[in-house]
Amino acid sequence: MSELTDKDKKALLRLARSVITAELVKGSVIERPKEISPAVAEKRGCFVTLHKKGALRGCIGTIEPIKPLISGVEDNALNSAFRDPRFPGVTAEELPLIDIEISVLTVPVILERKDGEDLKNKLKPGVHGLILSQGWRSSTFLPQVWEQLPDKQLFLEHLCQKGGMGKDCWQDKNTVVKTYEAEYFSE
Repeated sequence: MSELTDKDKKALLRLARSVITAELVKGSVIERPKEISPAVAEKRGCFVTLHKKGALRGCIGTIEPIKPLISGVEDNALNSAFRDPRFPGVTAEELPLIDIEISVLTVPVILERKDGEDLKNKLKPGVHGLILSQGWRSSTFLPQVWEQLPDKQLFLEHLCQKGGMGKDCWQDKNTVVKTYEAEYFSE
């Protein structure tokens, strides 16, 4: 995977903000990068997270690398602002109060483990993002969530509950566990 430069990061943040602004303010223009670096053109998973005065205001993303990063950022910025079912759509009045964070993910890999204790031992707080899946149910936490949930067991229990699975699903041998890492940057 190609390395994102500071110029790439600034361009992606500008793109995310301009896409949201263009939805809310007549006559606003989407600011797409004039030059697209190899890193921005690569297929990468990404999330766009919105915070308003430090509180979560929207977060939507794609885990798997299914589209170029530039397209993922554009789509997920709109989805975070207007389609996160946990929040009403962002308004033009609150837009100046919103900070944008972009997380660019590595490809998820299955984490083999013997049992729940082994899983806890293999987790790297602040480094690993985690996906738990049972059948059609699945949930993920980005690595940044460790800041709010630094205790491994609580992190795992909250992730199980987020996916509508029993809070001890992480100890079930039939639960698929995948990890990924994220490079994240914000305005």
